[in-house]
Parts: sequence; structure tokens; C-alpha cells
Amino acid sequence: MIRRIVDGILAQLPKRLLETIAEAECRISRAWVASAHRRLMHIQWALPPQPEHFDHHIDLYYQFLSTRNPMWLERGAFGSLVLQGGQVLELACGDGFNARNFYSLLATKVVACDYDPNAIATAKAKNHCENVDFILADIRTTMPSGRFDNVVWDAAIEHFTPDEIRKILKDIKSRLSPTGILNGYTIVEKADGKQLDHHEYEFQDKQDLLGLLAAHFQHVTVFETIDPNRHNLYFWASDADLPFRERWAKSVTERALHAPGIT
Repeated sequence: MIRRIVDGILAQLPKRLLETIAEAECRISRAWVASAHRRLMHIQWALPPQPEHFDHHIDLYYQFLSTRNPMWLERGAFGSLVLQGGQVLELACGDGFNARNFYSLLATKVVACDYDPNAIATAKAKNHCENVDFILADIRTTMPSGRFDNVVWDAAIEHFTPDEIRKILKDIKSRLSPTGILNGYTIVEKADGKQLDHHEYEFQDKQDLLGLLAAHFQHVTVFETIDPNRHNLYFWASDADLPFRERWAKSVTERALHAPGIT
């Protein structure tokens, strides 16, 4: 009843006045939300101990607007380029932002796992999605089983020792379909040492990562971007074809025609 009365009053006001009121509301809410996420970032990262995952709503509502640096979006965008529309396994999914906002629309099902209970709790609370399952699992010992068209290992390979990485790569291969693709992201170690203390191994350069992946996959692509604060490495690896070759272009067209929601 009250809602109908309010709507009736608003309907009598000029559009320009309504727009001015809404714009003022947006400015106030944006400032408050950005300030709240700035405080959340300070609490999580300036006060010890630092968390094992990053809440990307901090990027969405505060850092992106403050720094104008789109690097945090590169990872989801470049990873999405190789999704094949089927089953996706995301390893070390963190807060689940990419699983929901990049992969879920392009996949039949996403199984996203992390060993950190806090990360999984954040993912379920903030990035719940109908076709995404967030699972607590340590991929060194309890990687989810199944057959997947894509495995995503984003911003996590550096958290493992070289021996652990090699074992995990073998486990990934046993779960990939014959045309399956592994994709991910990592960073190059800085001249003065590791980017984060809890990183076990940061790669020396593009060739360092390329050599490791080439020992496990027939086809590997590693490309890099330079950010003001970090040197980024993105990778795709498969025993089948990779973007952007002739056969891949044909398969992309076929996938697009059969993608969820496209008729």
C-alpha cells in the first residue's frame, strides 16, 4: 500500500527532477560503497595475518575506480577466450568472482575449489551462482575428480613448490578431455624478491613457465602484460589446438551457436 502511494507521488513529478534525485542517490551510494571497500581492504591486507585470497568486490567497488587499472579483469577475460562450453574445473578459486562473472555463463557446469575455508565461505556468500559448485579441497591431495573441457588455474600456481606443481599438472591432465585446455595466470618474480611471502615459487620469466608446461602438454601459449606493479604471465596449454588458429576459429563458431541462452 505504501509502495503504491509513493509510486503514485513520484509519477506526478517531472522526469528531470526524478533523474536529479536518482543521480544524487547514486553519488552518495557510490562514495559510501567505495569507502566501505577501502576499509575492508585495509583491514584484510594491512593488518596481519594477510588472507590467502583476495575479495574482488574490493576491485569492483573501490580499486578499479581509484586506480583505473583494468589488470584484474584481464585474468577472467583471457581465461574465457578458451572456454569450450562444457564442464569447467577451477583450481584455487579464491573468492569465486571469476567463476561466477566470467566462466558460469560460458560453461554448462563450473566446479570451483579452494583449500581455504574462508575463501569458500566468501565465494558462497558473495558469488553464488546456479551452475557453480564451490568445494573445499586441497588440490595437492584431493583435487575434484571428473572429466573437464577446461581447467582454470588462475593466480595460484605460484603458491606451490616446483615438485607440487609437476604433480598437480599430471593430475590436471588425467581430468582433461582429449581436447581439454588448461589456462591460468601467474607473475614473474621481482628483482628484489617474491611479490608475496606465502608464494612458494614465482617464475623467472616467460620461458621458465613455458618450459614447465611444455613438459606436460603438446601445445602451449604463454603471453605477458606489464602492469605498473607486476609482470603478468598468462598461459594456455593443451594436447589439442589452441587459439587463434584456423581450426580454433571454426570450433569457436560452433560453440557460439550452441552456447547457453543463444537460439
